[in-house]
Amino acid sequence: MTDLSSFPITKRWPAQDPGKLQLYSFPTPNGVKVSIALEEVGLPYEAHLVNISKNETWGEEFLSLNPNGKIPAIIDPNGPNGKPFGLFESGAILLYLAEKTGKLLPKDPALRMETIQWVFFQMGGVGPMFGQFGFFYKFGGKDFEDKRPLERYQNEAKRLLGVIEQRMNGREWFMGDEFTIADLAIFPWVRSLREGYGAAEVLGLDELPNTKAWVERCIARPASQVGLNVPPRP
Repeated sequence: MTDLSSFPITKRWPAQDPGKLQLYSFPTPNGVKVSIALEEVGLPYEAHLVNISKNETWGEEFLSLNPNGKIPAIIDPNGPNGKPFGLFESGAILLYLAEKTGKLLPKDPALRMETIQWVFFQMGGVGPMFGQFGFFYKFGGKDFEDKRPLERYQNEAKRLLGVIEQRMNGREWFMGDEFTIADLAIFPWVRSLREGYGAAEVLGLDELPNTKAWVERCIARPASQVGLNVPPRP
């Protein structure tokens, strides 16, 4: 039987089946990237709700796995060299799962790197900028008297959406005919602009037909239908 006792996080969120990959997450755009990826690749996993609204990521148990205090994080009981392996950062986890299973990442070296390039585009641009926009548009920052931060992030969100719209012109998926971790990294964040922030109108999402159709295709995938609700919200 697999022993995960060396990971302190398992004392706060015990594994019911330590032989399965353990996912510590919350259904945010970053969180559902990984749950959908796990559904796509077909790895058995066990999901643990880490309630970010209760600051559970800042407890010592969670910080023992991710010192940056952010979801998602995983423990793979069958990691490199057959040993349990912990990992955080959603982009790194997507790449790890793709390489572990041989899925969601093109075999051709050039296409592989191009896919990873778009994952970095999300990690360095889409996620941070959309997240800041959401803060200033819907959450705590919406009441700030100075609207310059909102204007800055709204304009940047629009610019990034323009990059996505251009990329998806004539394409089914980000890499053409193959659904990859590039799609998985980006679409939950674009979806959140409408579903999470209620910002479709101010960002002109309905004026981006390529982007809108692509997000709808992503959501319609069976893995997305499950993974978008893992772990279930409290």
